[in-house]
Amino acid sequence: MLELGAGSGPGAPVAAARGSIRDRVESAVREALLTGRFVPGRAVTLRGLASELGVSPMPVREAVRSLSAGHALEVRPNGRIQVPTMTEERLAEILKARLLLEPELAEMAASYPADLDADALAALDDRVDESLIGGDAETYMRYNHAFHFHIYRASRSEVLLPLVENLWLQFAPFMRTVYGRVGTAALDDHHKEAVQAVRDRDAGALRSAVAADIRCGMELLDR
Repeated sequence: MLELGAGSGPGAPVAAARGSIRDRVESAVREALLTGRFVPGRAVTLRGLASELGVSPMPVREAVRSLSAGHALEVRPNGRIQVPTMTEERLAEILKARLLLEPELAEMAASYPADLDADALAALDDRVDESLIGGDAETYMRYNHAFHFHIYRASRSEVLLPLVENLWLQFAPFMRTVYGRVGTAALDDHHKEAVQAVRDRDAGALRSAVAADIRCGMELLDR
């Protein structure tokens, strides 16, 4: 189920309500994409989304328009909303873009060691491991995303970071179906190498760990 963030209930302040509700709606839809709650091939309606979020259709329409501009969602001719179809060519291009951009962001992040907290990264990785052991794919996706973006946001990039954020929105719903097929036991990562690279302040090792982590995901698709 999609949920709005804190402050969206009937007691929320009226001031700035329209902007804040719209922002929270978009945040909720982004979260649903990143954790795989939007199932590829299953269309939903604007009114259905609005009802689930407990808001009027207007902020949902605005959020969907923004996300469809980035190809994370598409609006079909009948007005229904769905995740775009993932073709082999599109997937290959997304994975290629990830390998080009994400290791670069990781190396940039290493230039700002004060913004990289190795203990926080290790704690996120512990939650990733717990979700893998428990077979909870949605929780795995949430904490895997949090782990990667703790690193990427430390890059302070105003150009590459938004591109990578958009790639994950396009990629995540499809990966959720893959995890459902192969199970979380098949997942492997290079998070501990990344954490150690942050502790050592080793930009090259951090870049390599992130690249290796992405390649692990690519190999999973061939199983």
